[in-house]
Amino acid sequence: MIVRQTILGVTLLLSSAGGLVVEIVAGRLIAPYVGMSLYTWTAIIAVVLAGLSAGHWIGGRMASARIGDLGATRRLAVALALASVSSFATLGLLRLLAGPLLGSGLGTVPAVVLLSAALFLLPSLFVGIVAPIVTRLAVGLRPDDPGPVIGRMYALGTLGSIAGTLSAGYLFIAWIGSTGTIVAVAAVYAVLAVLCAGLAGRGFAPRVGLGIAVLLGGVAAWSQGTGVLVSPCDRESDYFCIRIDDFAPVSGRPSAVIVLDHLAHSINDRDDPTLLFNPYIHFVDEYARRRLRLSAGRPPAAFFIGGGGYTLPRAWASEMPAARLTVAEIDPAVTAAARERLWADTGHPALEIRHRDARMLLQSLPAEPAFDVVFGDAFHDISVPAHLVTREFHAEVARRLTDRGFYVANVVDDGRRPRFVAALARTLGQDFAGVEVWAEADALAAALRGGEPRLTYVVVAGRTAGGLDSLAAARGIRRVWLRLPVEAVMAAAGGQVPVLTDDFAPVDRLMTTLLLAPAE
Repeated sequence: MIVRQTILGVTLLLSSAGGLVVEIVAGRLIAPYVGMSLYTWTAIIAVVLAGLSAGHWIGGRMASARIGDLGATRRLAVALALASVSSFATLGLLRLLAGPLLGSGLGTVPAVVLLSAALFLLPSLFVGIVAPIVTRLAVGLRPDDPGPVIGRMYALGTLGSIAGTLSAGYLFIAWIGSTGTIVAVAAVYAVLAVLCAGLAGRGFAPRVGLGIAVLLGGVAAWSQGTGVLVSPCDRESDYFCIRIDDFAPVSGRPSAVIVLDHLAHSINDRDDPTLLFNPYIHFVDEYARRRLRLSAGRPPAAFFIGGGGYTLPRAWASEMPAARLTVAEIDPAVTAAARERLWADTGHPALEIRHRDARMLLQSLPAEPAFDVVFGDAFHDISVPAHLVTREFHAEVARRLTDRGFYVANVVDDGRRPRFVAALARTLGQDFAGVEVWAEADALAAALRGGEPRLTYVVVAGRTAGGLDSLAAARGIRRVWLRLPVEAVMAAAGGQVPVLTDDFAPVDRLMTTLLLAPAE
């Protein structure tokens, strides 16, 4: 009896852990296709909870007393076997379904919900069947005193969920990647299935094991043939799926782009650090040179919120070695990728790289004027992290800017209804006298003509305005940027424009028009 109790307890512990591992890994699996946002996590959590709820209900029906212990044990083994196969199959289904769904014309949010349901509903449902059956079987071993048994099983299930959450977030993804983690979960479910099948009789275990082997082998063969088991990431860190792509076919020069999850962040040229392909980085360079009259003899002190490919710090360090450039990049793996494959000299004397959250780092610095430029270029998917757009954060920035200094933020929003940009501009206006909104002329014209709605804005704030209405590139790629009247941006946003605070910063809601637009 003790052996059976132990097997049932271990089964509940590990299956509960596996269910939460899949939930955590789900976000990382789909991030290279749809990014990571509040809407992504909401869809994943809702789908997993729906699957678990349905599984618990079905498991309760399957654990009926009229079925008997032998029948319930066999059903338990089959549920675990199906959990194993369906979990493993998510890897292939992801590659099979992501492209058609995202190209179907559905909005990003509906596509995320459907993709999450297609991938993770069945694995959650099958593992949800386990808890009612093992609890009923454990109670059957101590029918005279069921209370402690039920309490113990609930505790084991909860402990398993905690262990699964912690191990996925802190260990498995960074160690073996999301694909490897799913394979490991499928293997654990398979072992548990065979183990529970052994409780139903020696003759049943080989049949269950053979069935799992055949099904997993079939899925693996299909996956291997189609290449779906190959991770889209060059490296998975604690924060991102990191990929470096060759940009030479586009630029005609040796160059590369770093992609974090599914968003291209920075493009670096191998031979010319000052050649800036990204329009918003190019703007910051041109604007800073014009407004601050930068030169080798008058280098800037700058604070960069996000490193990415270290494109602008690399350019300024190469031309102005006496510059003082502090970079807050939360992910050391991103820095390593920029150094190893994007030609970023992260050991340059002008650079001070700190692997911390930018707000925490800024707040740890003395509250005195120290920087001529604070450049915000940090993203979760296409949105800026909420704690980096609030009035409280802007007040911290303002205290650390020199009299001639300015804060500049790269922002993605709807080109026709920029609700988030409007809210950011209004919030900055609480602490800065001069607030400006800029956009590249060609991209803005295309958005207003009804083309791609997604537009990259650059928002500038300082003690005074910059005094420019337009800006033409003086070097590098020929571009023109236009300053948009803040009043016109507010009017285009429509409705009430909130001030963003630590208590209320609905970034994703303000970008709903983009997130509900047909996925590109």
